[in-house]
Amino acid sequence: MSYYVTTTIPYVNARPHLGFALELVQADVLARHRRSRGVAVRFLSGTDENSLKNVLAAEAEGVAVQDLVDRNAAAFAELAKPLALSFDDFIRTSRDPRHRAGVAHLWARCAEAGDFYRQAYTGLYCVGCEAFYGRDELVDGRCPDHGTEPQEVSEENWFFRLSRYQEQLRELITSGALRVEPVSRRNEVLALIDSGLRDFSVSRSRARARGWGIPVPGDEDQVVYVWWDALGNYVTSLGLGGEGDAPAEDFQRWWAGDGERVHLVGKGVLRFHAVYWPAMLLSAGLPLPTRVLVHDYLTVSGRKISKSAGDVVDPAELVARYGTDAVRWWLLREVPRVGDADFTEERLVARADADLADGFGNLVHRVVTMVHRYRNGVVPEAAVETTATAELRAVCARAAGRVDAALDAFDYRAAAAAVWTLVEEANRCIDRTRPWELAKSERGGARSAALDAALAALVSACRQVGEELRPFLPDAAERIVERCTPVGGVLPTSTPLFAKLGE
Repeated sequence: MSYYVTTTIPYVNARPHLGFALELVQADVLARHRRSRGVAVRFLSGTDENSLKNVLAAEAEGVAVQDLVDRNAAAFAELAKPLALSFDDFIRTSRDPRHRAGVAHLWARCAEAGDFYRQAYTGLYCVGCEAFYGRDELVDGRCPDHGTEPQEVSEENWFFRLSRYQEQLRELITSGALRVEPVSRRNEVLALIDSGLRDFSVSRSRARARGWGIPVPGDEDQVVYVWWDALGNYVTSLGLGGEGDAPAEDFQRWWAGDGERVHLVGKGVLRFHAVYWPAMLLSAGLPLPTRVLVHDYLTVSGRKISKSAGDVVDPAELVARYGTDAVRWWLLREVPRVGDADFTEERLVARADADLADGFGNLVHRVVTMVHRYRNGVVPEAAVETTATAELRAVCARAAGRVDAALDAFDYRAAAAAVWTLVEEANRCIDRTRPWELAKSERGGARSAALDAALAALVSACRQVGEELRPFLPDAAERIVERCTPVGGVLPTSTPLFAKLGE
């Protein structure tokens, strides 16, 4: 069974911030974890470039829109190195020829289903969201996400018959055919559906879009609404609408097959991914995603991190100061499955020092040093089993299953904690077996079977720590596994794995 996992694609009106880095790292963990379990994986990310926000940002800077888009899109793509991302594809909606052809194809399929009509209207439009709001959806007359007053816009556009799919969407979500998680977000979507779905505008006048965007097929005075355009990336990147009559091989494998199709999204774009996008696919006669996994926000001093608010934490700069491992570990160990997480550099440093330097690093250093001190670097074979080593091996045997279950539940903090239990149990084993005292008993010449058992179990546990850490901290995991793997029959000499950031 295949596993296709995607992030949302962010606007490129400014450089990336840590809030989007959270989603990138979360998706990367899912992709790496499934690969480690032998599953065929495709991991997609990209950038949303056909947006009025990008046009306005370029005008404010006095630069060409394409130049601004190219510059900022490169900054998003370049996060792959500092964040140790393993995406297989990165789509740019203004540059990638797959995308324009795919959007036209998707539009044509929905038009053939009779789901478009043209209508004049007046609505309240938030540029930040690139979306229209009803007055009942505003908070004190302001956008609930950006806190800005929407603009009143009057024009004639193409509309999509979303209302036609209300009951079908409800049945898909309640039956679990389309899983929206966590449950609170599923209930939010069902409440939205039950309140009555309204048809929505799927085009903008070319004049208001400043000529930027993908033209509506057969109507050059209109451009495709940015959300319609952007949502299509999940299938246009797979070759839907490419040359020839036969569906693209990638589309057949990753979207039309029986595998999992998983979208990671922030709570602010839930209705687009759990309502609009599935309805578009139903209209086009295409398969739906199987899961929509929703995360909450990162905040700074209680406020959502936002490019427009100017409180951006640059993930590349953060990695330059503290390292990839520290940044990824904070995002995975500290952010809850439900609820926002407030970020500070002090919290990042404290978590890295406690878990990486004093936790993983100290354990591996202690164990490898003891093997060198007591067995000349050769990992002994265990001829006996003690209570402490048996309990350590039992915890190790359960760890992989606990990680699997936590990630299947989209709970990164629980998954990271499952790896951490190995560290806790290994340290407990050291405290109970006291290898230094067992070594003293060998002074008479007799080899301690209990010491052999303890060292063998501890090295095995440390190696498993490295293996289970691979999806979370790929670079650190590799160092741990190398430190616990004999070369020529002898473990490498131990040196500290992590620097103390607080020092």
